[in-house]
Amino acid sequence: MIDLRRRVLDDVSENFRRVEEISATNTGKILDAFRRLKVSDAHFKTSTGYAYGDIGREKLDELYAEIFHADAALVRTQFVSGTHAIATALFGVLRPGDEMVSLTGAPYDTLQTVIGHAVQSRGSLKEFGISYRELDLIDGKVDVASIGQFITRRTRLALIQRSRGYSMRQPLTVGDIERICAAVRAVNPDCVTLVDNCYGEFVETREPVEVGADIVAGSLIKNIGGGLAPTGGYIVGGRDLVEAAACRLTAPGMGGELGASLGTPRLLYQGLFVAPHVTCQALKAALFAADVFSKLGYNVSPTVDGVRGDIIQAIELGSAQRLINFCRAIQKFSPVDSFAMPEPWDMPGYEDQVIMAAGTFVQGASIELSADGPLRKPFAVYLQGGLTFEHAAIAILSAAEALTS
Repeated sequence: MIDLRRRVLDDVSENFRRVEEISATNTGKILDAFRRLKVSDAHFKTSTGYAYGDIGREKLDELYAEIFHADAALVRTQFVSGTHAIATALFGVLRPGDEMVSLTGAPYDTLQTVIGHAVQSRGSLKEFGISYRELDLIDGKVDVASIGQFITRRTRLALIQRSRGYSMRQPLTVGDIERICAAVRAVNPDCVTLVDNCYGEFVETREPVEVGADIVAGSLIKNIGGGLAPTGGYIVGGRDLVEAAACRLTAPGMGGELGASLGTPRLLYQGLFVAPHVTCQALKAALFAADVFSKLGYNVSPTVDGVRGDIIQAIELGSAQRLINFCRAIQKFSPVDSFAMPEPWDMPGYEDQVIMAAGTFVQGASIELSADGPLRKPFAVYLQGGLTFEHAAIAILSAAEALTS
């Protein structure tokens, strides 16, 4: 394993340099925004109750809008997950009788319950009279050529999922998102394009709003929280769209004017500031894992030299037991709950049993090193995160050893 580590580090050195350059560019962008908007220690003060006039909350919204090149932003710890942020945006934009489409095939499991067409669930969009269609992928890629025929004048919202979810399809790059948004706008300029940006922030030097997306949502315990945000999510985009989402998060007429920080402001600011560097660490971990497991004969996606649109590394393990052994090895070499033994379980929102290794400081934070996957063919494990590459490399090699011993 020591010899394998040396060989892999030699192989991926040029790839490492590329992601370091991206991190440097994004760090400069964030530093410029902090300086232009005059972030101060005063913005780190906590608020309680209704939190009217919370200057820290308002400044953080300004920062996100600036960094994403958006008109407005809603950054709140009241979002319990990325799915919650996306669902809030969907319910904010859509009205009974509207049509929603997915342009990236079937969304991941937890969003299926929000939509309510493939999986019945209480309070879903379907119950509110929202119709739904999805455009099938072709060889794991978005069928951009068919968008002109698929979108109609009636379509109110087009969902674009940047990451792969629990599938082996390629994640979208910002360039892919640009082409998709242009295709939608060509046939229906009034159709709202909503990008699920989870796992994608700071993987490239541009973000989806810059290339035509109308509204973007994601989680603070993934890339953009930098491993410091304790919970939360964000929505950025057009001012009217963000305000519509805010009125769903709180209540009509209240919108984004409320929301207590409860001691989290410094963590959210500091997490945002270090996010490009932490994302770089996670990308290095993904590159390292891709090379290790491809050398061991497993199918990996993306490959070491493949295009990356998110931080996730998918590895097809071929059997349920290998998937279980992999996750247990990652858990064993985690800083938190290393003694725990992950077991497949019926996770809320998922059709198949899921096994998850997440020995993280923030529960479920997938910017910290974690591995998970549903127990279904091709028994792929989805590895993501890593606050430090050094830790990730140790854990990845332990997983390799667990599969070869």
